[in-house]
Formats: sequence, C-alpha cells, structure tokens
Amino acid sequence: MIAIGADHGGFLLKEEIKKHLDEKGIEYKDFGTYSTDSVDYAKIAYKVCKSVTNGESEKAILCCGTGIGISMAANKVKGIRAACCSDWFSAKYTRLHNDANALCLGGRVVGAGLAIEMVDVFLSTEFEGGRHQRRVDQITAIENGTFEE
Repeated sequence: MIAIGADHGGFLLKEEIKKHLDEKGIEYKDFGTYSTDSVDYAKIAYKVCKSVTNGESEKAILCCGTGIGISMAANKVKGIRAACCSDWFSAKYTRLHNDANALCLGGRVVGAGLAIEMVDVFLSTEFEGGRHQRRVDQITAIENGTFEE
C-alpha cells in the first residue's frame, strides 16, 4: 500500500495522482488534506511517514506547493528518506541509489502528466543495493547519531 498526503498547495496534484493510482489498481491510503483550505504540511508529512515507518505502507507520496517544505518535514521522521523531485531521472535514481521511501512533489512546480510519470518510475524502481547500500547505511548512522568519519 502507498501512503499519500498533501497540504493545500499540493491538494490538486494529489487528487490527480490518486486517479492514476485508481486506474492502475494500486492500493493507497489518503492521509489528507481533503480540500484547498490551508493546512500545515508538517502534520500531513508526519502522518504519512509514520504509516511507512510502522509498516502499514510500503512507500509515501507527498505533495505541497514546491515539494520542498513537505520533504524537509518528512526527512525528520526517523527511517524516512524523502526526495523532492521535479524530473523523471531524479525520481528513478533516488530509488536506485538512495532507496528513497518517500517521493515529494510540488503542485505548483510540476504538472500532473510529469508527476504521474515520476510516481510510476518511483513505485516501479527497485533499490540497486551494492555500493549504494553503504551510503544508505551512512545516512542511517547520521540519523541515529552513530556516524563516524
């Protein structure tokens, strides 16, 4: 299952992504927001990311106006590797090389067509592992306060 959420700036993009996930038969849980009324992105990011870290969801898709604020909040949740992407290549390689588990998109930055292409490649790309695992482990060590230079 995919956890999905947005603030008011990403609401319309989230709705387009949900339509696409429905068409593809991909199960998701929508953590809000449910309108364009103003809401704080950190609250949405936290709920969506906790769904990933507690094992309820496999990956997360988050949207705000730029994708930046919600990605910053998401990355504060232990165990989340969120990537704010605005192109297909980044969405693919953040899975291949960084094992990102949250894709963050800007509703005021990317259109629905590109966003859907990024969602598809993000959800279908597996982590490559190998030399990249060492780097992901280093990110985890930084997060845990155990990183040694």
